[in-house]
Amino acid sequence: MTQKEPTGVLSTNLDENIMILREAFVHSEDFVVDYTPYQKKDAYLIYIESITERKLIEQEIIKPIHISESDNVNTFLPQAFIKETNSIKEISKFLLEGNSILLQKDNPLAMIYQSQLLTERNITEPGSETIIRGAHEGFVETLSTNIYLIRKRLQNPKLKIKYFSIGNDSHTKVAMIYLDHLANRKTVGNLEKRLSDIDTDFILAPGHIEEYISDNMSIFPTLISTERPDRTVANLMDGRIAIIADNSPSALIAPVTFFSFFQSPDDYNSRWYFGSFIRFLRIMGFLITIALPATYIAIVSYHYEVLPTEIVVSIKSSLEYVPYPPLVEALAMQITLEILREASIRLPNPIAQTIGVVGGLVIGTAVVEANLVSNTMIIVVAITAISSFVVPIPEMGSSIRLLGFPFMILASLFGFIGMSFFLMFVLIHLCKLESFGTPFFAPFSTLRFSEMKDTIIRTPLPFFKSRPSDTQPREKKKTRT
Repeated sequence: MTQKEPTGVLSTNLDENIMILREAFVHSEDFVVDYTPYQKKDAYLIYIESITERKLIEQEIIKPIHISESDNVNTFLPQAFIKETNSIKEISKFLLEGNSILLQKDNPLAMIYQSQLLTERNITEPGSETIIRGAHEGFVETLSTNIYLIRKRLQNPKLKIKYFSIGNDSHTKVAMIYLDHLANRKTVGNLEKRLSDIDTDFILAPGHIEEYISDNMSIFPTLISTERPDRTVANLMDGRIAIIADNSPSALIAPVTFFSFFQSPDDYNSRWYFGSFIRFLRIMGFLITIALPATYIAIVSYHYEVLPTEIVVSIKSSLEYVPYPPLVEALAMQITLEILREASIRLPNPIAQTIGVVGGLVIGTAVVEANLVSNTMIIVVAITAISSFVVPIPEMGSSIRLLGFPFMILASLFGFIGMSFFLMFVLIHLCKLESFGTPFFAPFSTLRFSEMKDTIIRTPLPFFKSRPSDTQPREKKKTRT
C-alpha cells in the first residue's frame, strides 16, 4: 500500500498530533521526538536528525526555551524562530527541509525553528568554464548561495525571483530569475507555465528540467547550461531568464541564440580585437569539427583533383597498405577518440592523464605502424578533436562532434555534393529553430545586420548601445539619458 502524503490541520490534543507525524515518517529512524517542556506545559521538539544541526538546536532552541519565562517567542528566539502554522502538510515540508517543530499541549499551532545542517563546498571556479581574466567564482550546490552570487553582481530591486517546487516525490526547489524591466512578459509567462506543468516524480538537476521545458528535439541545445554567475548576470542584462535548481551547481539560460554558445567572459575582458580573433577561431573550430574529416573522405574518395600533385602522392602512399576505405578509418578513429575522452572523464585525474598519453601517442603510433590507419587520418582526427574543445559551452561541443558523423557518411557516398546538401539542411534547420520564441540563428536568419557586432567578431564595447532584439527586451537601449 502506498503511503499517503499527510494532510489536514493540528488539533489541541498533543498525543494525537505527534501520532499523525509519526505515521507520516514511519520507519524513519532519524525522526526524533524530544520531550522539551515549554512555559510549564508539556511540549515536544520534533526534527530529522540526519539533516539538522544538533549544536544549533541546543544553542538556539532548547537552551532559550529552558531559560525563558516570556510568552513572546520573538524575545528569546529572534534568529531560529520562523513562523507558526497548523497545516500538517506544511509542517512535513519544513521538517524535510531540516527545520525543527515544537508542539505544545493544548495548542493547535506548531512553532517552526530554523535548524538546517549547512554543508556546502567552497565557491571555486568551474573546471569546464575556466577563463584567464575576470571573476573566478562558480555556482555551488546550494540555491541560496547561487542567488547570493547573482545578487552580489546585480544589486537591483527589479531582479525578480520566483520559486517552484518540482517533483511529486523530490520536491526540488527551483528558482526562475529575471529582471522585471527587461525580460519579455510573454517569455516569462511561457517559461513559468512550462515549469508549473512539469509532472514527474523527481527532478535532480537542471538537465532534467531542460528536457521537460524545451519545445524541440534538435541536436543543437536551445538553452545554455553554465556554472558561471558572471555569464548568468550578463545574460540577465540582455533580457534573458535564468533557471537554477537546488542541489545543482549550474543554471539554465533562455532564450538563447546559436552565437551565444561561442561567447565567453574572456571575449569582453580582453581588448576587442583580440576578443574578435578568439571568437572567430571558435567559429572556425565549429566548421573544422563538422567538416574536416568529411572533407578528407570526399577528397580521397572522389576529388583528388582539388589537391596539388605532391600532396596527392603523399596521401596515396600513406593509404597504400590500409585495407579499409577512408570512411571506416574515420569512424574508427572518431569512436576511439570519444571512448578515450569518456574514459578520461570518469577516471581520477592522475590516471586520466596517463590514459590520454597512452591513447594519443602509443595507440596512435601503433595503428599507423600496423597499417590500420593512415598518417593523414591521424592528423585530421587530432585537429578535429582539438577544434571541438574550443567551444566554451560543453553541450554545443558535444552536438557538433555528433554532427560530424552524418557529414562523413554523406561525404563517402556522394563526395562534396553530399556535404553541400547536408550543410544546406543544417542551415535550414538552424534558421527554422527557435528558443522560446526567439530565432535560434539570429541575427543571420532575421537579417538584422546592425546586430552582427557580437556574433562572429566582437566590436568595441562603446558600440553596444542597445540590447539584442532577439530576446524582445522591454527596454531596448542600454544607456539612459
